Amino acid sequence: MMHHSKDLLKRRKQFVPDAIGIFNPSTAASAIGSLIIDADGREMIDFAGGIGVVNAGHCPPPVVEAIARQAATLIHCSFNVATYDGYMQLAEKLVSLLPHGDHTKVMLTNSGAESVENAIKIARQATGRPAIIAYNNAFHGRTMMAMTLTSKVGYKLGCGPFAPEVYRIPFPDYYRYGKGAGPDEFSEDHLRELEDFFQVQVPAQQVAAIIIEPVQGEGGFNVAPHKYLKGLRQLCDKYGILLILDEVQSGFGRTGKWAAYQHYDIIPDLSVWAKSMGSGMPIGAVMGKAAIMDACKPSTIGGTYPGNPVCCAASLATLNYMEQIDINALGRQVGDIVRHRFELFQQAEAILLDQAPVIPLVFGARNYLIDPAVKGWEPAPIGIYQYKKVYLAP
Repeated sequence: MMHHSKDLLKRRKQFVPDAIGIFNPSTAASAIGSLIIDADGREMIDFAGGIGVVNAGHCPPPVVEAIARQAATLIHCSFNVATYDGYMQLAEKLVSLLPHGDHTKVMLTNSGAESVENAIKIARQATGRPAIIAYNNAFHGRTMMAMTLTSKVGYKLGCGPFAPEVYRIPFPDYYRYGKGAGPDEFSEDHLRELEDFFQVQVPAQQVAAIIIEPVQGEGGFNVAPHKYLKGLRQLCDKYGILLILDEVQSGFGRTGKWAAYQHYDIIPDLSVWAKSMGSGMPIGAVMGKAAIMDACKPSTIGGTYPGNPVCCAASLATLNYMEQIDINALGRQVGDIVRHRFELFQQAEAILLDQAPVIPLVFGARNYLIDPAVKGWEPAPIGIYQYKKVYLAP
């Protein structure tokens, strides 16, 4: 029996900082579709997807071919030095899929965190205001501003002081805190609390932007109610605040649409993207209304590597492949299958074991399957899951 995995993990322990965590002691030597083959040749079904990165599967052939072709032609020159067609083709593709009004512009980045950092810089320059509002349980990355916006303190122990002028408000988590109210009433209450927040914490006239994940990822897969996000768009318009939507994890088919915000019939001022945009190649984007994007002063955004030619080729091929396989229809199909199964569990509640734990399931953006671990998801001794109740939130 091979023990290459054990050796790899031993070397990791010796040469890599412990703070770079790993979910479980696994390895990867190759991958295709939904399968990972570890260093000992064992096949595993990949439920992590590279942390939301391979929505279209591992190593799609068109993406692999596009990477190889581009790597043989132009690997790097920096978009700040010379303009190349791959960057433009990708920007045009993103605008065609995700227009932000009549005129949209795109800035490519290396990651989701870098996208967030630049969106904040753009918002502050466009409005001339300093304050940013983020949410409890938000995750926006681990660079300094993104870490400041991130809620969970475990990600930033000992890393302060943090960026100034960042304020935090409760996320409208209807599943946990609805307390018998309907989703519309609950949303209206939260919007009124935000109006109150402007009176006692930071004046609306000083707020550059509010950044929110339509579906929180790291915070527990919490879905913003429809009424809340619509009302937030109206409130931002009322006070001249920019609305930034973080679609890094929820974009590109995860909710059965290109963007989770498309379920809400709203358009953000700015949006941030990464993860499944490039099938694993390091690429992200800030998209926004042209007048806002062009408010930045020269050289305040950009960098050496953003929009790398090979990454652009991978991303463009990924988006084309997603269209070819209809990634959004596939997302809806998977969501319908899993939702149907949990509805059967719900119907069978009367005959399920009384001593089993509660399993919550939340749907907001229709097919984004939410949170199997809010309170009590424990394997039974015989190695299967038992259920007492299954709740389906609106």
